[in-house]
Parts: sequence; structure tokens; C-alpha cells
Amino acid sequence: MNFEALTRAERQLANALLENYPVSGLASITAVAQDADVSTPTVVRMVQKLGFDGFVDFQEVLRAELSARISDPIRKWESWASEAPESHILNRFTEAVTTNLRQTLAQIDPVTFDAVAGLLGDTKRHIYVAGGRITRSLADYLFNHMQVIRPHVTQMGTAPGVWPHYLLDMNPGDVVVLFDIRRYENALLRLADLAHKRGAIVCLVTDQWGSPVTKVAQFRFNCRVEVPSAWDSNIAILFVLEALITAVQELNWDESRERMETLEEIFDKTKLFRKFV
Repeated sequence: MNFEALTRAERQLANALLENYPVSGLASITAVAQDADVSTPTVVRMVQKLGFDGFVDFQEVLRAELSARISDPIRKWESWASEAPESHILNRFTEAVTTNLRQTLAQIDPVTFDAVAGLLGDTKRHIYVAGGRITRSLADYLFNHMQVIRPHVTQMGTAPGVWPHYLLDMNPGDVVVLFDIRRYENALLRLADLAHKRGAIVCLVTDQWGSPVTKVAQFRFNCRVEVPSAWDSNIAILFVLEALITAVQELNWDESRERMETLEEIFDKTKLFRKFV
């Protein structure tokens, strides 16, 4: 729904709900209204504008979404297994991944994509990258490529205890790319908040529900992650990453090519890779 279509009171309510979404909408209608400092009729009107018959229907959707957000691997497997078709897992997985890619692409704003690519390609800005328990591999993947393409790229590592050292050198206008999918990590939210307060631009890569980091991120990509598995799929996220890497490479191809050629010379001297010719 277009935020501009809401009244002032409804916008105030929407902002209050987004502070701790979806938990913030699970209290009584009176408590929700009081927390947002609006009337209960305002709550009723807004949920109806969102397409719900009433507040009870709105809360049912929130409960379902909360359950999806916090479900652990075993619960996710049980959910999929109870509804799994009899077709082979390869077919089911392919169908789910294809749907994820299609829906992810449908939600990406090309203007946002180009803006993030431009930030990542701006060598005057330092780039910091971090992920969580599962998403750290995605952060490492982006770091490895960006480090070749351009200078001043830092992988912040997986130990939150060392992050303050990186924050110390973070300047206004620097870019922080964070990866956070469900079971969202409190440490990443704290990192995002501190980086934002230091004037850094936070770019979030998350799932379809949206990490709490969303509230301080200037840019975000919501990627579909559900597949018939106990684990979420990172394929749609990886697709977006590789597209971004390519876009940044093309923005500064002359500089990137020079760095690649220098790196290849270093590889030759170290004999890191085997050559067949």
C-alpha cells in the first residue's frame, strides 16, 4: 500500500507498528492504539485499508508471519514434509527455487539496484561487509569479489567483539553491507544501528519478511528463501549478489581490469594455481 495514501494518524500508527513488526501488532487493539498515540477507530480504518476485514484478521496474519520468521529448521522441515507432493525432491526444489528467483526479481526496484551498485563502485567510500551464522558465507563471497574489483573493502569477520574496532575507522558516507535472514541476529542489529549513527550507509540483504535491520537501512533487497527443506535457500540472494558484482565491475572496468591483471601477476609469482600451458 502507498504510504502517502494514509492519513497523518494512520502514518503515525504505521510507524509505531514497524518499530517492532510484527510483534507490535499482536497486543490488544486498545494497547496498539495507545502505543501509537492514536484512537482505536484509526487502527480499525488502517487495517481495513490494508485489505483486512478487521483487527482480528490482521492479527491472524501477523501471527502466521511471526511463526514463519522464528521457525527453527526442524519445524520448517515438518511444515514442508506435511504438504510435500510425491514428486522427486529435485523437481520440488527446482520449482521452489525458480519461484523464489521470479518473486525476488519482481520486487527489486532497478533504481535501488543501480543506487547500491553506484555506492559499491565509488572508490572514495570504504566498504564494510558482515553476515551472521549462516549468511557469513554470503558476506565472504561478496568480499572476495569486491576486493578484486576495487580497493578499500573490509570483511568485518564473524566475531561481534571485534566489530567496534572497525566502527572506529568508519566515516560518514562509507557503505556497510549486512546479510541477515530469519532467525535474525541481535548482534547484526546493534552493528547496523552503530554504523548508522556514525553516518555510514547501511545496505541490507534479507529475506521476504525483512530483518529488524530494515529500520536503519537506507537500502535493502528482500529475497525469497523458502524451499522444501529444513534450511532456507540462499540462491536468490546469491543471484542478486552476482548481478551487483557484475554491475560494479562494469562501472569501473578500466580500474578493475588493472587490478585483475596485477593480481594475476602475483598469482604467477606465488605459483598458487597450476597452469597447463
